[in-house]
Amino acid sequence: MKLIFALLVILPLAFPSEGSEISVTNGGRWGDWGEMVMCPHSYRALGFNLKVERSQRKGDDTALNGIGLLCQHTEHHNLNYTISSSEGGWGSWTTYQDCGSAYLVSFALRVEVFQGKGDDTAANNIQFSCSNGRVLSGDGMSWGGWGSWSGWCSKGICGIMTRVERPQGKGDDTALNDVKFRCC
Repeated sequence: MKLIFALLVILPLAFPSEGSEISVTNGGRWGDWGEMVMCPHSYRALGFNLKVERSQRKGDDTALNGIGLLCQHTEHHNLNYTISSSEGGWGSWTTYQDCGSAYLVSFALRVEVFQGKGDDTAANNIQFSCSNGRVLSGDGMSWGGWGSWSGWCSKGICGIMTRVERPQGKGDDTALNDVKFRCC
């Protein structure tokens, strides 16, 4: 009986249901959450690109500034749509990476921990797991460490919401700190 109860509690966390959100525990602490932006109806995310500021050497680094999702129609594969939530103002967009005929189902975030009096960057990079088992690694920065993988969206990822710190003026900027995705 205890095993059945444990499974009823654990399985929904490991395999989120339609409309639920997946997240990770190592996201940065600064900034405000943007809106949840969704792929159109009958679309799901099969790929992504990143907005990244490369190393500023002795300047203020922000690293990851934005995440874009490439949504594809579930039946008409020639129909694509791109979405993103809030983003920082630095850097440029990388080329898209995609799962081929599969779709995005979970993610892990690379985050630099609080640096004290140093230059904070918060989120630096992201990895996605595809429904076919393939792992896609973003072309972000290498500061910080990878956290644990999120839960799994069995029908794919259909929405994105990012936490972004606004420009700090003469202070230390971090830009994108955290992200959540909505399951289809």
